[in-house]
Amino acid sequence: MSGVEIKSAREIDAMRVACQMAADTLLLVGERLRAGMTTEEINTFVHEDTLRRGAYPSPLNYHGFPKSVCTSVNEIVCHGIPSPTQKLMPGDIINVDVTTQYPARDGWHGDTSATFFIGEPAPQTRHVVEVARRSLELGIAQVREGARIGDIGAAIQEYAEGQGCGVVRDFVGHGIGRKFHTDPQVPHYGERNKGVRLKAGMIFTIEPMVNLGTWECDVDPKDKWTVRTRDRKLSAQFEHTILVTRDGCEILTQRSRPLMHSEVFGDPLVGV
Repeated sequence: MSGVEIKSAREIDAMRVACQMAADTLLLVGERLRAGMTTEEINTFVHEDTLRRGAYPSPLNYHGFPKSVCTSVNEIVCHGIPSPTQKLMPGDIINVDVTTQYPARDGWHGDTSATFFIGEPAPQTRHVVEVARRSLELGIAQVREGARIGDIGAAIQEYAEGQGCGVVRDFVGHGIGRKFHTDPQVPHYGERNKGVRLKAGMIFTIEPMVNLGTWECDVDPKDKWTVRTRDRKLSAQFEHTILVTRDGCEILTQRSRPLMHSEVFGDPLVGV
């Protein structure tokens, strides 16, 4: 447990505020997505909406990341960089990963993401997105005081691989608070009854990245950020920030209403 923070009641209240801001921004993004939109337009909206709330977009300048949100399209697993030349096309999927720091620059971080359809999805596209969504639900269901980190990863890996998908191993969930990334690391694969034991007051993200093919992926050698599936098959991800409680957990980034896949398809994303 060395290095793993146990948050006080006051700190948890502060985290709730930041997490709800991130959740609200993501909801608004989902309502605006459409074919023909550029990922830079998403970045502009997230940046402006975050500042409007008196908050700061955590990704901006984090270890040199150049934008205010991560936009990962199709085979991009994570850390996609918004671009004015990248347009969303019918049949695409996009993961939008919003992290909000409140108060701005000196506050608490709330982290959440979802994968959206742009237009009518192909059956395999719908499959990988639904497996990722369900994987997050199953991971969250393992969280309670006395459980172990390995229980989360094992539940996700067993389900996703049982559905014929790969679970990314190079990028994991993480502790979060006044720092964007802290201990514990939360792998989305592993063995039950292994790893850090969970205690009430711990806060971390669960964010399974599920691939239609191999779990293996590569970091773009030019921009040093963009992560793609090695076989260039689709990847989907969902993320929540989770508080461990004595009788289970609280989803701090729980949304007030269902996400919309896109303006074009208009199908509410139920569950997480």
